[in-house]
Amino acid sequence: MKKLFLLSTILFLSFKGFAQEFRANVTIQTPVLQNVDPKVFQTLESQITEFYNNTKFTDEDEYEEHERIQIEINMTISSEASQTRFGADFAVQSTRPVYGSNYKTPLLTHVDKEFVFDYEQYAPIDFSATTFTSNLSSLLTYYAYMALGIDADSFAPYGGEPYYQQALQVVNTIPQSLNDSMKKGWRSIDGTRNRYWLLDNLLAPRVRDFRQGWYDYHRQGLDIMSTNVEAGRAIIAETIKTVGLVNRNIPNTMVLQVFSNTKAGELVEIFKQGASDEQNLLIQTMTKVDPANAAKYRKVK
Repeated sequence: MKKLFLLSTILFLSFKGFAQEFRANVTIQTPVLQNVDPKVFQTLESQITEFYNNTKFTDEDEYEEHERIQIEINMTISSEASQTRFGADFAVQSTRPVYGSNYKTPLLTHVDKEFVFDYEQYAPIDFSATTFTSNLSSLLTYYAYMALGIDADSFAPYGGEPYYQQALQVVNTIPQSLNDSMKKGWRSIDGTRNRYWLLDNLLAPRVRDFRQGWYDYHRQGLDIMSTNVEAGRAIIAETIKTVGLVNRNIPNTMVLQVFSNTKAGELVEIFKQGASDEQNLLIQTMTKVDPANAAKYRKVK
């Protein structure tokens, strides 16, 4: 009987081991190191990978192995303030599979360039969504919930709301006593292109049309293209109209910048085979939303 109980316990724990939400690939580059042993960052690379792959970020959702969100992290160490304090560019990309295909669509492509953190080799990175433990832990947790929210929004209208609220909790735990360089990016006063404003945009009522369009783009558009390309592309064209409307109402908002960074290449590929009016819509709308990539959108013709 004891052996049966032990076997059941092992099987249960094995199943729960696949409940985590992410499958992460982490790379840390160190082009400017002068004083710190690069092996420190090899350790950190492993710890961040384990943080994403072994932490359970949600209470209710169970993710089977094939459902885990693919997330790619590329951190580039840009400065050494001391032996244990560093500046970094934190690049994150998450994807999800498209129904009926082998294609994975990018959901979040973003580079966070306002990140300063403390780290000593082998020091644990403790997860907490409600208590501040370190700037590094807060950043990793914030982007975990942002990736979860953006993924959930692509499967159900406003499905990401609980995850954005969790990310908001993370933002609210940042202590006022934290060094100013480390607080940068968490506050509204630090410009309009940071963690605070990306989350604020996604939670704002005036951006709800964009979030509905995000669902339409993926679930009603991409996910039906394996069986009906024209119908899927037509839905995506409608979401581009929504993006244009949001841009007219709230010009130059950060969430649209992240949308452009994430979807520009995909949009061009989708509409290369589209009708002329769909191509014109893409060019006219996205060159206003994302003028830096205007030449890329014109290649759709």
